[in-house]
Amino acid sequence: MRMLVLGAGLQGAACALDLLQQPAVTSVTLADLHVDHLPKFLSGFGAPRFTTRALDVRDRAAVLAAMTGIDAVMSAVPYYFNGPLAELAIEAGAHFSDLGGNTEIVQHQKTLHDKAVARGVSVIPDCGLAPGMVNILSQYGIAQLDTTSSVRIYVGGLPQHPQPPLNYQVVYSLEGVLDYYTTPSWIVRDGKRATVTALSEVEPVDFPSPVGTLEAFHTAGGLSTMAFRYEGQIAEMEYKTLRYPGHAAIMEDVRDLGFFDLEPIEVKGVKVVPRDVAIAVLGPRLRKQDSPDLVALRVVVKGTKDGQPRTCAWQLVDRMDEARGVTAMMRTTGYSLAITGLLQAAKAIAPGVHTPDECMPAEQYIAELAARGVVIERTA
Repeated sequence: MRMLVLGAGLQGAACALDLLQQPAVTSVTLADLHVDHLPKFLSGFGAPRFTTRALDVRDRAAVLAAMTGIDAVMSAVPYYFNGPLAELAIEAGAHFSDLGGNTEIVQHQKTLHDKAVARGVSVIPDCGLAPGMVNILSQYGIAQLDTTSSVRIYVGGLPQHPQPPLNYQVVYSLEGVLDYYTTPSWIVRDGKRATVTALSEVEPVDFPSPVGTLEAFHTAGGLSTMAFRYEGQIAEMEYKTLRYPGHAAIMEDVRDLGFFDLEPIEVKGVKVVPRDVAIAVLGPRLRKQDSPDLVALRVVVKGTKDGQPRTCAWQLVDRMDEARGVTAMMRTTGYSLAITGLLQAAKAIAPGVHTPDECMPAEQYIAELAARGVVIERTA
């Protein structure tokens, strides 16, 4: 298998690391604008099996050349590049997967289905943790029931040792976090698709010690297209982000004061975007290199089986691999992306454009994660 990973950030590097552990993978190319400073955990790998490539994903000709002859492309670049990248992968005849997170872009990718089928390749957006892992588990629960009444998803990346005032540290893109905190969240309520305000409807969720009680609130992107797919079929579907208690109220106040706005304002004669300023100020303070993280996840699917009430539920608490310096968010997101690309290259996924809940073999996916030490526990 010849694999191309786009994006040499945290998730792309973790994806490349996982691919390099697989005997069936003959080559891994990690491409980004800058590939000079890779994590230490990749230092033991070299040519010809592992190579890096300077690449601007906005350069269509260069990207097409990089994709040519590749079996599967995994994108860990910002979500707004993934529409054109999927088109180029189809043109190159390479399978494509990405971390997604933007439902409108996924819906655009869906329009490429016939082209992907004609080229004999699969395109799978939203292949990380959320969306991604949680959607696969949700569908796994739905498939085991005769009728489904509710799907509730809770997931968050958190510091193991929280520090006030936010009790939070950046575990992926702060730009992405603020996008989720400001974009309306799709849900299904009373069988109808609707949107709710991000950071709203806070509720407590208990996890085993030492994690303890967390708070859950609405954010965008987690349900992906499932809200559209199951409108009119399932009464309640919602996705909520997990944080330590008190986080949502602070971020809601900061947001409502305008610090996350995208409309430029004038400051001392200079036009600035408030969100850019917020990222510049918060980013260095929330990136704590030596602070280990964890990922907490719970998926609860309720309905009936053989006329009786039935609940299917899963839980995960994953912690940073401190020995190798691989964060829990990298393990759950980057490894998930790698597993997807491996299944695509092995032709385990039918050609066409599918979201993970539509195409991923759940039991095999869960087993692959367990083999990597990411253990999803069935709790009901």
